[in-house]
Amino acid sequence: MVFGTILYVSVLCLNAAAILNEERFLSRVGWSPASIQYEQQHSFGGGAPTEPGVKERLVNLIAAVRTLLRVPLCLLNLVIIVYELLRF
Repeated sequence: MVFGTILYVSVLCLNAAAILNEERFLSRVGWSPASIQYEQQHSFGGGAPTEPGVKERLVNLIAAVRTLLRVPLCLLNLVIIVYELLRF
């Protein structure tokens, strides 16, 4: 029971990250890869490259979810829908 709930919540969160539109939403709040690159180029004290921050890691995670998990998410959503239909 708990495992199923965790699975549903994780699939819903991955779906939410996968459908975010870069031009309409992410760029407005400054979470697009282009805005991260702009911030890095125009930052004060452009010394040695540092470890990426939390914001940059989240932007990279969202981009990876959108590109790598698109087909597996569709299949996983299909399996969950079929399971829910057969359960009732």
